[in-house]
Amino acid sequence: MKNKSHVGYSLLKAFLALPNYSVPGNLGCFRDSGDPPTLSGSSETSNKLTIQNCISFCRKQRYKLAGMESGYACFCGNEVEQRDHGESPSMECNHVCFGEHTQPCGGDGWVIIFDTRVGACGGNYSSPSGVIYSPDFPDKYGAGRVCYWTIHVSGAYAILFNFTFFEISDQTDMVELLDGNNNQVLARFDWRSPPRELVNVTGDYVILYFYSDRTNQAQGFALLYQALRSQDTRAMEGEGGEDDDAEDVSSTAGPQLAGGVTERSNSTSNGRSSQILYVITSSPGKPEHNMPGQWAGRGEITSHSAMWTIYALAALLILTVIAMVAKLLLHMTVKSQNIPTVSGSDSCSQSTASSEPWIILYRPSTISLFKKKLKNHHGDLSPLVGN
Repeated sequence: MKNKSHVGYSLLKAFLALPNYSVPGNLGCFRDSGDPPTLSGSSETSNKLTIQNCISFCRKQRYKLAGMESGYACFCGNEVEQRDHGESPSMECNHVCFGEHTQPCGGDGWVIIFDTRVGACGGNYSSPSGVIYSPDFPDKYGAGRVCYWTIHVSGAYAILFNFTFFEISDQTDMVELLDGNNNQVLARFDWRSPPRELVNVTGDYVILYFYSDRTNQAQGFALLYQALRSQDTRAMEGEGGEDDDAEDVSSTAGPQLAGGVTERSNSTSNGRSSQILYVITSSPGKPEHNMPGQWAGRGEITSHSAMWTIYALAALLILTVIAMVAKLLLHMTVKSQNIPTVSGSDSCSQSTASSEPWIILYRPSTISLFKKKLKNHHGDLSPLVGN
């Protein structure tokens, strides 16, 4: 209970203590007069409402935004008209959710709005910056989760990653960053080796991979990413007054941008004093596998083996049937070729037997000798020869 309360307090503090623009996925606290509503899509009420329940409800109906009000009401929509519904300080939306007292669910006449991509298992990102959450966030991630997010920013020479929140239950659950072009593992994090500093990956295409086993669950992670483009490099060159090549600029520009992102991160993570920038251009070591999906466990590998076994047995059965059919056709063909020969021999034998019945028993040479014997010995007649 102590750990749960501590984690819940940390999440609530992360949502409420910071300005709205710096809370990932939280778009702000807006006044809701009801006519027209702040979010005009579907809605529902529940005495077990949580942020993730509302987000999941709106995401299933393909809405972009989800809002919570008064702790029990959930609203969906695709846009907010800020002229009629102005944004207010986040403390107006600090009513706790009826389903989870560590989460804020708006206030009386105030709705707190989130992006419905929060807590999704996978997604595709192409904007220069964005936020990615573990599945089911801010609830605990589910068991047996395998999720992929692609971050592909055209024109970027590097992408900076900052984990503002990271809590994984055991060593089996993990988060990986992979090169999007060859699926090579660039960095791997779990409960023993969490991401302690910023990670800068060279390139414009990165895959974020998450896997959880079927035993323990935890709160997950929240990740900010920022793409570094060539125009950012030129701007930083102007500020520094140096005219270096692209490689030199990338090494100097990285820490400048990293400082801005780290400032927001430190406000939510116990105020770290040191900053270290990791620039990863290749794999830190030979990966144990080429694709991250191979970490999905023995059950998935067994299912693939079973499928290949079924395919092999099916192929063997088909070959056996083909061989039997071919053998049957060959037998019928040979038999059909022999039938005319036998019938012809029988007809020939019958016609010959009618004229000379003894030809069946004796060769022609013997017949000739037998005829001569009959002429010399008329009294010794064979019972096979007619009168």
